[in-house]
Amino acid sequence: MNKGEFVDRLAEKTGFTKKDSKKALDSVLEIITEALEEGDDILFTGFGKFEPRARQATERINPQTGKMIDVPAKVVPKFSSGKTLEDTVRENLEAVETDSGLEIEKS
Repeated sequence: MNKGEFVDRLAEKTGFTKKDSKKALDSVLEIITEALEEGDDILFTGFGKFEPRARQATERINPQTGKMIDVPAKVVPKFSSGKTLEDTVRENLEAVETDSGLEIEKS
């Protein structure tokens, strides 16, 4: 689902116009982004948690040259799903092995 499809579904569920739904979604994403920029965690109980995470500096192999390169330490956003969300997904979807690997199907 892309952002436009999400806005359409939000408008259906809330009765908002698509314009108002897009504005609401943009506002929520902006608030989450601003909180992460400030180093804050965002917790939606049952749904999940957004948080900034520090990654250590490391060395990696450049696949084009085969030489080692230094990757500096950095902060990245991380999302951890909550128990209610995980349970809902597990109850409604299942992993099925096929000839081409694993696929997701509705239960």
